[in-house]
Parts: sequence; C-alpha cells; structure tokens
Amino acid sequence: MARLPFSQQVRQAREDAIVDAVNRLLAGKGFDLMTMDEVAAEVGIAKASLYKHFDSKEALAAAAMKRLLNRARFELDRVEALTELDPLGRLQAVVRWTMGVQLAGEMPSLPSQNSSLRTALMADMDYMTLLLGVSERLSGWILQAQAAGQLGATVPPEVVLYTLFARACDPVLAVLKAGGHPDERIIDWVMATTFDGLRAR
Repeated sequence: MARLPFSQQVRQAREDAIVDAVNRLLAGKGFDLMTMDEVAAEVGIAKASLYKHFDSKEALAAAAMKRLLNRARFELDRVEALTELDPLGRLQAVVRWTMGVQLAGEMPSLPSQNSSLRTALMADMDYMTLLLGVSERLSGWILQAQAAGQLGATVPPEVVLYTLFARACDPVLAVLKAGGHPDERIIDWVMATTFDGLRAR
C-alpha cells in the first residue's frame, strides 16, 4: 500500500486526535452537553481549525460512531472465528465486550431523540453501511439461536437486537460502578439479567 503524503498523514493524525477527544467527551458528558469549544480545547487547537476538519457537532458524533462501529465489526470477526462458540455464545461475547467498552469510558453517549443528529447520521452513508452490517450479523446469530432453542422464539428478532444494543448505553452499568462494584461482577450481573430473561424456557 502506498504511503500517504506527509501533509495527509498530519491531517489524519489531527483528525484521529479530534475523534479521540470527541469520544471521551461523548462518553463523559454526552452529545447535548459537548461543545465545539470543548473539543478544540481538548485537542489543543483553535476552534477555526476544528471546523476545517468537521463542520458540526453532528459530524463529530458521526465520526465517533463510525470508529465505534469499526471496532464492533472487528470484535464480531474475532468472535465469529471462535469455533467453540455457538450462536448464543457469540451474542453473549459481543454484549460482554460492549459493556466492557462502556465501563472503560469509551462508549459515545448519544441522545435517542435529537432530530438534527438523527438526520445527520441517516445521511452519512459510511455510518449507515457500518450500522447495517453490524446489525445484520447480530440478527443472523439471533435467528440461529432462536432456531436452536437457545433464545425464546416468541420475541421478534429485532426486539432482541434492540435489547442487546441497549446494553451499550445501559445506565445500570454506571450506577453499579458508582456503587463500587468491580467491572467484571457488574458485567456478570447484567449478562444474567439480560440473557436469563431472553433464554428459552
């Protein structure tokens, strides 16, 4: 693969630093409270320089979400390569990873009811392609687990999918962490409540 010209390497490094800062701010305070001024200050650049890379908060959030979805895609690949895992085991491994990302303070927190953000994300083809790819793979494992009797078949697959996605922003994790419980125990507890409630009886 050809090396990028130095100017493009510098630009890419700057954008990576910006997205790192956005991810920290989104994980710590959420989209509504994050400001462009804070992002610029966190990176150590002028606000005008920030706008040369990203023209809005929505564009910043989209960049953070695309990075997260790329991480998720690599995790799905890793889990799929573990031949000892059945479909339910794959789903559990991915949910466990997702909660670990949140507890580590690396999960962007986006509001579910923000029309400008939703519009920007829906218009970003790279974001939509990544989201649909991750959703389709998880949905395939859900269908396989239901067919094998590992998950209840009376719950529609998309409801199971949304339930699993919700673990990425589950406030219970932060509440338990603030209570002084270790991350691994928190994950075990939430895994039990999630999957024992979904498991076929």
